[in-house]
Amino acid sequence: MGVGTALLAGACDLRQAAVIDPKGPIALAQRDLLFDAFVVMMVVVVPVIILTLAFAWRYRRTNTSATYAPKWAESVRLDTFVWIVPALIVVAVAVLVWRSTHKLDPYRPIASSVPPLEVQVVAQDWKWLFIYPEQGVAAVNQLAFPNGRPVSLRITSDTVMNSFYVPQLAGQIYAMAGMQTRLQLLADQPGKFVGRNSMYSGGGFSDQHFEVVSLTPGEFDAWVAKAKQAPAKLDAASYAALAAKSRRNPIAFYSAVEPKLFDSIIAKYTHDHAAPAAAPRR
Repeated sequence: MGVGTALLAGACDLRQAAVIDPKGPIALAQRDLLFDAFVVMMVVVVPVIILTLAFAWRYRRTNTSATYAPKWAESVRLDTFVWIVPALIVVAVAVLVWRSTHKLDPYRPIASSVPPLEVQVVAQDWKWLFIYPEQGVAAVNQLAFPNGRPVSLRITSDTVMNSFYVPQLAGQIYAMAGMQTRLQLLADQPGKFVGRNSMYSGGGFSDQHFEVVSLTPGEFDAWVAKAKQAPAKLDAASYAALAAKSRRNPIAFYSAVEPKLFDSIIAKYTHDHAAPAAAPRR
């Protein structure tokens, strides 16, 4: 009964392992890379386990027929195995790293006949702001886009370093004050996913999740229309209020965004600007 319960619990945890349940080409490629690395690791682990058990059985105390030869100068077979096998493993890992590094470059646009949707992402204490410059709207703690259309993210932070991560769609990338990072993602089908900050950033870190929604093109147009009807507008004053520390912020919309707000957030932390950089939280 206890073993069955443990297996059932393990199966439930497996179903919730978003990394191995990709919903887009970037996450799928990363999952395949994870499996490839696992196979390479097993090339080392499995023989070691088998040989350990074989040696323990062959040279057990009761086996008097096993050859005991403690004195020998060299063994060509042993030296070959000790050097050649690790060298082959290093080469295999190097090929995987080289190929995947270029293939999964977060700055590399996703090939598509459809132009990417640009979204500007700002990490705050402890929430995420998504600005849509083309649509002229913004959302808090919700990232929406049409499925089948690439999304190009420009990411920064207006606080300490954060890490943007949507496990089922793309890998994680850091959000840093005064800097801009890029990330590309694409969803193969409509659905809802969980995004998070995967780097500790203070007291509200555990609640710093956001909703990711992949919509049909028509549903995305309706989402934009809904955002345009929001009474709030994101100007300098409202942004300052939003950037204040807060936890468990509900999803909110802004029907208009001050021009170049994203660039001004980055500029706050440059040497040319009077505002000091955010100090690390201890």
